[in-house]
Amino acid sequence: MATIKYLTQGNSLTNPIYLRLSISRTKSIKRKTGLFINKNDWNKSSGFAKQNTVSNKNLTIDLKELSTFILNAVNNFDSKLEDLSGGWLNDQIDLFFGRLQADNKSELLIDIIQDIINEAPNRKNAKGGIGLSKSRINGLISLRNIIKQYQKNSPIKVKDVNVKFGKDFLNFLLNIKKYQKSTALKKLADLKTVCNEAELSGIEINIQFKKINSTKPSNENILYLNPQELQAIEDCILLKEALKNARKWLLLGCNLGQRGGDLLELNENNFINRNGLNVIELKQQKTGKNVTIPVLGTTKEIISSGLPYKISMPKFNKYIKIICEIAEVNQMTEGAIVKVIEEGKGNKEKRKINGIYPKWQLMSSHVCRRSFATNLYGILPTPLIMQITAHSSEKMLLNYIGKNSLDYAQQIADFYTLQAIKSKKEPQLNIVKNASSQN
Repeated sequence: MATIKYLTQGNSLTNPIYLRLSISRTKSIKRKTGLFINKNDWNKSSGFAKQNTVSNKNLTIDLKELSTFILNAVNNFDSKLEDLSGGWLNDQIDLFFGRLQADNKSELLIDIIQDIINEAPNRKNAKGGIGLSKSRINGLISLRNIIKQYQKNSPIKVKDVNVKFGKDFLNFLLNIKKYQKSTALKKLADLKTVCNEAELSGIEINIQFKKINSTKPSNENILYLNPQELQAIEDCILLKEALKNARKWLLLGCNLGQRGGDLLELNENNFINRNGLNVIELKQQKTGKNVTIPVLGTTKEIISSGLPYKISMPKFNKYIKIICEIAEVNQMTEGAIVKVIEEGKGNKEKRKINGIYPKWQLMSSHVCRRSFATNLYGILPTPLIMQITAHSSEKMLLNYIGKNSLDYAQQIADFYTLQAIKSKKEPQLNIVKNASSQN
């Protein structure tokens, strides 16, 4: 006759509760119940929680009902009891707690996330191809781990994700995990994607999840190198060859407007002559878009002595901080730098911490693309900037460089002013520039 015994394992203050199903003298199966208990509240002799609190009494009731459920399933097993497996026992436990539907689809949020991770190589990606990117997979793994921390000992079902859950989870991300607002909202967006996947799979969801606000915030601190700072970087004296090489990458990046990952992959094969025009052709890693950039005089001057040699992204980010410090790019600037936050013994996490810092401390590879777009806005036609940066809409570009509708109106006003001067007419749109100067 099959019997059930509960036990705990581990030396932590809070430990998981295991169910051991003994089928015969020679065979037993042990699996986690998904429940946890304080080691001081567990009675080893009875195999249940001490009856000292309402919570512990309810836990004992749940475990006894689980035993009845499992033993009934054993009695209804349509094969030899020796064929019972750990997987079978695990499914029965999940069925009892409602973590698994009759069709074996888990309703638990972390299980659905894990399914997406497991299927990553065969899933359609945003570029229209097959296979999720490494960064996308890492984002899902991060979300899964955060959900595990958030739910603690109470597994969350996907149908629990509603507007209130979204607000509470956002508060957890911002105030407990100390994430930047943009990062926290990205986690919410990923969470909504998971809920969409669950809905498509026929798993019960709460329709409110679609109302969770995960809108990306506007860029508040636009960090870029202005022409004067770029000149100072070009003119500063560097003694180490590694810094000179990194400077060449930095100046080249600010002239080409590409993300750091695409910039540092450039080589001679990207430089091509098309109908007598020297251009740089590349395919952006993030968007999959093909970009063609004319090789202008400034670019030719930077690489007149040859292309910089290849370096890693971490070294590039490290070196450009040093270069900007030497060039005295030290204006106190609002931004965020990465610091290590300790959360318990031996557990360290990195977070961006907002503050006012010397500008050189805020430097990273992304300053290249933003410097290009910001410095050329209002000089080069906006559609041409978008063609090089590969922004899909003008709105995205303006948000990226921190411009608003008034800036755009000013650009129009400047255009008409220039036309009026050329035709010796009085400009008509000076009122915009006056309004801007009063703000």
